[in-house]
Amino acid sequence: MAAGTGSRMSFFTRICAGWLIVIVLGAIFADLIPGLKDPNYQGFLFGDGATNERPSWNHLMGTDNNSRDILARIVYGARVSLVVSMTAVVMGSVFGGFFGALVGFVRGKTDATIMAAVDVILAFPGLVLLLTVVTLLGRRDLMVIAAVVGFLSIPPYTRVARATALAVSRREFVMAARAIGTRKRTILFREIIPNCLPTLMAFALVNAAVIILLEGALAFLGLSVEPPTASWGNMVNAARVDLTINVWPAIWPSLALVFTVYSLNNVGDHLRRSKAVRSAAL
Repeated sequence: MAAGTGSRMSFFTRICAGWLIVIVLGAIFADLIPGLKDPNYQGFLFGDGATNERPSWNHLMGTDNNSRDILARIVYGARVSLVVSMTAVVMGSVFGGFFGALVGFVRGKTDATIMAAVDVILAFPGLVLLLTVVTLLGRRDLMVIAAVVGFLSIPPYTRVARATALAVSRREFVMAARAIGTRKRTILFREIIPNCLPTLMAFALVNAAVIILLEGALAFLGLSVEPPTASWGNMVNAARVDLTINVWPAIWPSLALVFTVYSLNNVGDHLRRSKAVRSAAL
């Protein structure tokens, strides 16, 4: 079956994709960016900086209430959002995608067992699990938070993959593969899973936006990474006490968060519109 033609990416969607590329590259190569300051350097302690400076050539986005460079903290703070969202996407796509495709294809008792477990995880309050893990470990470590969020991301991906697999398993090329005696494992890995990937990719971008918002909310509440590690959420939280003095320390990370989330949703919508069912592999 021939694949459908994808819609052309609009100019605005290209801008959104470009912003995401900048954010990802900036987060990965922050240590190599020329002239980018230390995100935790407090200049006022050494007499070469001031708190709540407005944007200037020396500090393009100003400084916060500890005289730390806001631009540097936004760039390094993107790492936290990137690690948490990518962990959720990878764990959800790999585990949730596989389990969803499996139960959507084989159905029966396997479907009932796995989906029952998925329903239990969905019913459990994610914030309670996160607080429990953090309390037991005694620290708010980035990888711990990312792992918990990633684990909680598996059920939604499982449901998306299962729904797609149910539809794909009824298509002509899958029925033909069954008719000629192809092994179920071969059909699963060569027909079902590849046809679930476009939908999972589109869902992953939208879900990554939700995860970034979640991490920002947790950081704002003081439940994400511990200071002085930069995070967009804890930057807004730290800046809110001095809003009457200087609003820039709260505006810049908020804009970074809004633009990133909007760009993920925009690009995800484009992928969802342009995705097409893959041709049969057998």
